[in-house]
Amino acid sequence: MPVTLIFAAIILGSIFFLAKGSSSELAPQEDEGVVILFATPAPDATMTQNKLWDTYLNGLVLKHPEVAHTFHIDVPGTDITGAVLKPWDQRSKNATVLQNELQQDAATGDAGQQVGATQLPPLPGSSGFPVQFVIKSTDNFSQLYPVSQQLLAAALKSGKFLFLQSDLKIDQPEAVITIDRAKAATLGLNMANVGAALSEALGGGYVNYFSLDSRSYKVIPQVVRKARLNVDNLKNYYVTSANGINVPLSAIATISTEVIPETINHFQQQNSATLQGVPAPGVTEATALKTLQDLSAKILSPDDNLDYGGEMRQYVQQNSGFIMTFAFAVIIIFLSLSALFNSFRDPLIILVSVPMSIAGAMIFIYLGFGGLSLNIYTEVGLVTLMGLVSKHGILMVEVANEARVAGQSKRAAIEYAANIRLRPILMTTSAMVLGVLPLIVASGAGAAARFNMGVVIAAGLAIGTMFTLFVVPAVYLVLSSEKHALPETEPAPAE
Repeated sequence: MPVTLIFAAIILGSIFFLAKGSSSELAPQEDEGVVILFATPAPDATMTQNKLWDTYLNGLVLKHPEVAHTFHIDVPGTDITGAVLKPWDQRSKNATVLQNELQQDAATGDAGQQVGATQLPPLPGSSGFPVQFVIKSTDNFSQLYPVSQQLLAAALKSGKFLFLQSDLKIDQPEAVITIDRAKAATLGLNMANVGAALSEALGGGYVNYFSLDSRSYKVIPQVVRKARLNVDNLKNYYVTSANGINVPLSAIATISTEVIPETINHFQQQNSATLQGVPAPGVTEATALKTLQDLSAKILSPDDNLDYGGEMRQYVQQNSGFIMTFAFAVIIIFLSLSALFNSFRDPLIILVSVPMSIAGAMIFIYLGFGGLSLNIYTEVGLVTLMGLVSKHGILMVEVANEARVAGQSKRAAIEYAANIRLRPILMTTSAMVLGVLPLIVASGAGAAARFNMGVVIAAGLAIGTMFTLFVVPAVYLVLSSEKHALPETEPAPAE
């Protein structure tokens, strides 16, 4: 018995180390038959240049025989290309493998855009890249930018990310026109004249409608496109003075170029920079998050705050809530068993089987069997194990208590119960393991989720049952309270 109890204590303590060393993520990536490529062009790229590189990227995608067709969406600052894959039975590569190949092709072949390949989120409620690490600060963007770039460079150097970029980019060229008011006044111009002339030449706003063939069309005054291609063309624009003289803009203005942020982003009302990207193959969300947090502790100032977006935010919230959910499940089962056995000791004996089954499941998760990780599906499987494996303890404790009430000793009672209930326990375990076998061998849509849940239940129940058959009797001998035989009652005298 002491050896069995020591073994049980070792198994119980190993759960912490198994959980600590296991990879963790929100949910396993499902093959949904789509790979999304987000392409960020140069801030000063023209529509012609964007079209050229988008066409080239589309050609790179269609080179893969697993791609059935593509679609394309243009949004400000980003071009989205979607690769729709052929059905699962018509291709040899899954979406994850193809995503990595497309990322490498785009990184080496598409020099005009910064391309990141990702898949649709495995769970609803998020969008964009799986890694969205937010730096919040009260500093202005000129101070936040170098810090975010330093963190970005360190993260890329770590080798944990297949693709990573920052949404804070101070690379947007801007032309600043400085008007010499004294010269303008000398030539009979005022700021209203200059502003109106530049607005008409470059603004693109409509001023009227005209009718043609019973249809109305907007009148948009604007200089021809070839006169808007570079900043120097502005010097040749003319402004009409009050006396009707056309004055070139170069006579009253100087033009300088400066760099500004492409976008000014805020997160929870603070200036922010978001590092967004895709972890490298084999790197889970937990590892990517830990890498960014460790680097942030070294690089960021104490005044900067961290937050998360998209799928990473879901992971952080779900990860902190599982411990509470698991604790509530244990409490509810304990109280239910206490009411059933009218004792607080017997539920403790029964619940000893729970860590035994969890340890069995955690062994496979720790080893990464078939890509297993701690995620929302394996956590559901662990909670399910609590109810399934508790039945084994209930069967033995209930029979042992009845035997003790009948007058047997504690040891004889638990030996009798283990012998009597061995076959029902093994039959229950076999039926459940065989019942989840289709989840383990599933393929196609949702296969990753079913595999994770099925392996946890099957492994935890099989190994947990083996441990339970030895550990529960030993714990029963230590913790079980006294059970007294029922007094014999004399038959009532006949009237």
